[in-house]
Amino acid sequence: MVSVSGEAPQAAGSVRVDVWIWSVRLTKTRAQAAAACRAGHVKVAGERAKPAQAVRVGDEVRLRHEGRDRIVTVSKIVKKRVGAPVAVECFVDTSPPPPPRELALQVPVRDRGAGRPTKRDRREMERLQGGREGRETGPR
Repeated sequence: MVSVSGEAPQAAGSVRVDVWIWSVRLTKTRAQAAAACRAGHVKVAGERAKPAQAVRVGDEVRLRHEGRDRIVTVSKIVKKRVGAPVAVECFVDTSPPPPPRELALQVPVRDRGAGRPTKRDRREMERLQGGREGRETGPR
């Protein structure tokens, strides 16, 4: 049985995981939520979730988005995107706090048109990033 809107019927009190993630503002667009599901960045109750998987009250949803893990427990089902104050009431956030900005990975920036870095420049960038110290780079 297919409903008039063309969606597959769902059990009462459940909604698609990609719709719910988008509705409670964990992602900016529904397309981003569906892409995260397809890429394996969304888990419901510890299992990888496809975009159409149903989510119910009490389910734990883990989302890897924008370099951060979000762990939320569903407390309310919403099928349409809601405002931020209402969205906060729809889940309990148990995710770890984001890392401080100072500790975030800093990418060295080169001037546009500066060309390929020299060996000296490359070693300087690696020293700033803290990688490959004490490691030999060439044959003996």
